[in-house]
Amino acid sequence: MENVEAESKDEAMRGSKTAIRCAKAAFLLSSLKSSQNRQLRATAHEQAKERKMLRKTVGDLKIQLARERLRNKRIKLCGLMEFVLQLLLVISLSSLSLFVAFKFV
Repeated sequence: MENVEAESKDEAMRGSKTAIRCAKAAFLLSSLKSSQNRQLRATAHEQAKERKMLRKTVGDLKIQLARERLRNKRIKLCGLMEFVLQLLLVISLSSLSLFVAFKFV
């Protein structure tokens, strides 16, 4: 009888130990899963933040590019105007010199 009681007590102890192990495993799995979820949420948040920063940087670079293009157009226009003015000056001086040369002859 004591053997039966000892066996049933051992089985009960094994069963409770198994239940405790299962509970610990379930707890560890749930904590692991929640930490992974937190990490995924954190990385998703960081990725969203990084995307936002990249979009802002791209926007700033586009604005800077537009300003640079406008500046280059102004430089080209100023260069063209300078060339036209120099050409007009040369034509005016040459016509004046021709006029003076042929008037006095």
